[in-house]
Amino acid sequence: MKFFSRLIMLILSLILFAGCQQADKSNEEVLHIKVDIAAIDSSRIFTSADQYLEKEPVTVTASTCERSLGGKHDFYSEGDYWWPNPDDPDGPYIRKDGMTNPENFKDHRRAMRRMSIQVAALAAAFKISGEQKYADHAVNHLKAWFVDEETKMNPNMNYAQAIKGICPGRGVGLIDGIHFVEPARAVMVLEKLGGISGDDAAAIKSWFNEFVTWMTTHEYGIDERDRKNNHGTCWVMQVAQFADLTGNEELMDYCRNRYKTVILPNQMSPDGSFHMELKRTKPYGYSLFNIDAHAIACHILSTPEDNLWTFELEDGRGIRKGMEYIYPYIKDKSTWPLEPDVMYWDEWPVRHPCLLFAGSALDKPKYIELWKQLDPLPDTEEGMRNFPLREPVLWM
Repeated sequence: MKFFSRLIMLILSLILFAGCQQADKSNEEVLHIKVDIAAIDSSRIFTSADQYLEKEPVTVTASTCERSLGGKHDFYSEGDYWWPNPDDPDGPYIRKDGMTNPENFKDHRRAMRRMSIQVAALAAAFKISGEQKYADHAVNHLKAWFVDEETKMNPNMNYAQAIKGICPGRGVGLIDGIHFVEPARAVMVLEKLGGISGDDAAAIKSWFNEFVTWMTTHEYGIDERDRKNNHGTCWVMQVAQFADLTGNEELMDYCRNRYKTVILPNQMSPDGSFHMELKRTKPYGYSLFNIDAHAIACHILSTPEDNLWTFELEDGRGIRKGMEYIYPYIKDKSTWPLEPDVMYWDEWPVRHPCLLFAGSALDKPKYIELWKQLDPLPDTEEGMRNFPLREPVLWM
């Protein structure tokens, strides 16, 4: 009976919310193939969301690290590929590219990722069903992270990806913030569908306005922006979504221009590959991570007047070329021309958002069909760390 009740509720809710579930009109107009994400993902979404209704918020204030120079409300993490020097155990750490040190402090990353996963699933369940309980609990998490004075995170990442004996934080640490992208999107969905109060939405937007100001003015933010690999892409992806949430059209225009004049020219080779990612010890995983970030940025920023999906440099480089390069290797990983990644080779591929977004925007049904065939999510912590968009129903 529960199954049939939920099915009836789902059908009625889809009808009820049909008029208000559309994404931003300007974004919808650049999409061509429509995909019924709710029909594909609803069972998975409700299974997760029903479990998350029992989970209380956990923020950065729940744990601290003695190596952090920040305070209770400051996000802190440590660089993944940095290890103790066997020749100087108490001295500065040394780098081993691609090799994640499991002893580094991860509590704040895990808490951020937990919030991102749970808020997205709860908001997705609310969008599909209209049941306020899902929205209310998503808002509980959002307020804990961004509003409540006792538990909220300071709107900066001054102490992200620190390295013992070398630096208390780094510009590259901003990439940890990719897990704020989907919660920011969730706030927009909740607000559009009446699932969050105006005061709560305004308070959360105020936090993100401070955060994006820090990202665009602090030396760490500038350093991350100017990176020529996936870090630069993720800066644009994050700033675009936070600017969209806060209504900062000037900053969104800046991101569109930067994508066309800096990101594509610096990153993409003539064949559509990302040459800097191919030089890493995990070239397959990094190539997938970067093309996803490109696709998410294109999805957020594209308008009928400035469509990044169809934009090309004079030599033909653009997101279309990038997808043409990577698609065969997602479809059949055994054809990958380089050595397998040193870690997490078996993690990929999954339902990469590049397949869904590009398939819809570029009229490529084969991309969407492949997306449907893959596992929805990675099944390890490292995989989820590199997969910031998990609930496509919030985006389509």
